[in-house]
Parts: sequence; structure tokens; C-alpha cells
Amino acid sequence: MWQEWQGLRAFKRVPRSDRKIVVYSEGGGYLTFLEPIIHALCTDHKQPVLYVTSAADDPYLTAPPPGVTAFQIGTGTLRTAFFSMLDVDVLAMTMPDLETFHIKRSLNGVHYAYIQHSIVSTHMVYRDGAFDHFDTVFCAGPHHIAEIRKHEALRKLPEKHLVEAGYCRLDAIMHAARGETGLTTTQPMPNTVLVAPSWGPDGLIEQHGMQVVETLIDAGLNVILRPHPRTIRFHGDVIAAIRDRFGASERFTLDTDPNAVTSLLAAQVMVSDWSGAALEFSFGLLRPVLFVDVPRKVNNPDYESLGIEPLEVSVRDRLGKVLAVDHMNDMGREVRRLLEQAPKWHEDLQAARDELVYHPGDSGRAGAQALMDILAKRST
Repeated sequence: MWQEWQGLRAFKRVPRSDRKIVVYSEGGGYLTFLEPIIHALCTDHKQPVLYVTSAADDPYLTAPPPGVTAFQIGTGTLRTAFFSMLDVDVLAMTMPDLETFHIKRSLNGVHYAYIQHSIVSTHMVYRDGAFDHFDTVFCAGPHHIAEIRKHEALRKLPEKHLVEAGYCRLDAIMHAARGETGLTTTQPMPNTVLVAPSWGPDGLIEQHGMQVVETLIDAGLNVILRPHPRTIRFHGDVIAAIRDRFGASERFTLDTDPNAVTSLLAAQVMVSDWSGAALEFSFGLLRPVLFVDVPRKVNNPDYESLGIEPLEVSVRDRLGKVLAVDHMNDMGREVRRLLEQAPKWHEDLQAARDELVYHPGDSGRAGAQALMDILAKRST
């Protein structure tokens, strides 16, 4: 709590004239969605950035890049106070549901910009109205613009400023694959599959985790299991059981860092369900996904009223294959079939990425330019 008080007080000491662009991060794990934009702001535009984080272990607190000043405010009452009293020009953040819960808009005329932390659609996985109270929404692809505009029309809401921004996490994956981030290994390992599903009571790991790992190992495949952090938090017993059973196998690896790209680079194929990580894997590395057709992850029961099929539903046949739950014993065979078709998938996935995602590999610059444009309009 003391460090959080110190962070809040230090932020308040920054002169109002220097509070131009503030970036808020829910924690170090969210930095991957923000860093390309921050880097472009500081290097291309020489624009200082005030970086506010809720995580005590955020790397920017100990080693901020040139042009960035970092502050820690935690997740409790001090964070609530920070948002309620905020007096800055522009706040960029990845946290949706502004005004819905305890994080409210300031009365000081702040311009709020939402930065996507998933490529998936805005109307099924997210709560109804999750983006209604932002002034600007950065859109990963044309689907986001179509969905938000339709939602605004149906609810008779004023139109927000929508930016063709792309998706920063995709940048990080593409740069890593090209060997631009210092990783020593960027090529996939033979016969390696990454299991990286979403989370929830109907999730692939929660309901079928043991069977998935066993089936793939029995098929002679190397398995990397990367559970969602919320699966670890709420269903840690499932992960512990899988680790106890397969931990000694040379064909099994447990990866608990969902933001690292090492596991993505190591895998030739991903097995997933409704996770946005599947789109990151396919679009970032041009490698296919086997989707296990567990029940949809729905946080907005009214999503069908929009009349638009969510991207994570409509795109699955273009990114790989869909496997019914009652055919999971065929998983090993289907993964091997995808491996054999790798050259075909590479070409098809590149075409899909170029159609469905803005500025692949260069969204940091697009996002930074959009924030600078917002700042310029506020100054006129």
C-alpha cells in the first residue's frame, strides 16, 4: 500500500501541462498490448508517456524505456481514486467496461481511448456495452468497426471515434518470429503442439484437459500446455493433476506464462477452443489451429441481436479445423493432418490475416499516430 500511495502522490506532482498521454496497464502481462504504441510515441514522435500500472512487478517500474515515467497505483481504492480524480489529456487503456463497475470516467474532460487486448469480436466474449463509454476505440480489424457501428445504431448511441489500429500483440509475435526480439530459437520444434484454450466452466482444460494431453502424447506428439491464468487461479487442481500425471514425460511441458511467445514459436500447431490466442497464433505465425468445439464462451447473452457472426466463430474454418467434442479421440490424427498440410496453411493464413487485421506487424505506429492526432485536436 505504501508504494501505491507513493505512486499516486508522484503522479499528482506531475505538472498538468505535462500530462498529455497517459497509458494505464492492469499489470505486466498487459504490456505486450501497449508496448509497441508506447515505443512509437517515444521514438517516432518524441512524445513523453506517463505509464500507470496496477502491478508491483511491472517491468516498467524498474526499467522504464527512455521517455516513459512509470507509477504504481495497485488495484484497490487508490486506483479508484486515481481514475475519479484523473486530469490528463488522453488516457489509453486495455480495460473494458468503463463506467460499468467501480472504474468511472473523470469529470475533468479526459479523452478515453480503448486499446484492444484481443482480436476476437466485441459482442460475444465481452459484456454488453463494454465499450460504450470510451471516446475512441482502437479496432484490430474491419469486424470491430462493423460491430461497434451496428451496436451504436441499435442502441441509438453517438458514434465513437474508431481507429483502424491493428493489434499490438500480433506485432510482438511477428517480430519474434523474425528473430527481432533477441530470442535464440524462433523455429518450431518437430511434432510439437501447443494447447492454449480460453478459460471458464465449459473450457477445454476445465472439462477435458487430461484427455487432451493424453491423446496427443499417445499420438507421439510433444505437448506444451499453456493454461489461461484464470484457469490456474480457479481450477488449479486440474492443472496440478495434469502436471502430476505427465510432468515426468519428456513429451510434456507446462508453460504458465501466457504472454511469452516462446511456446508459440515452438509449436507447429495449436489446439484451442474459443481463445483469442488461437487467432494470434494463426495470424502471427501463419500456422493452423485445431479448434475443439466446446460450448461457446458467451458473456453477452444478447449478442445475437447484433445480427453479426462473431469473428472467432466465422473464421475457424479458415484458420484450421474444427473437431467435435465427441471425436476428441481423433485429435492426434487431425493434428498430424494439419502438420502435413503446413505449406497450404501458410498461404491461406496470410491471405486471411491481410484481409481481417489492420496493419499487421506495424500497429504500434498506427496506434501512436492516432493518439498524437487526438492530442492535436484537443490542442486546437
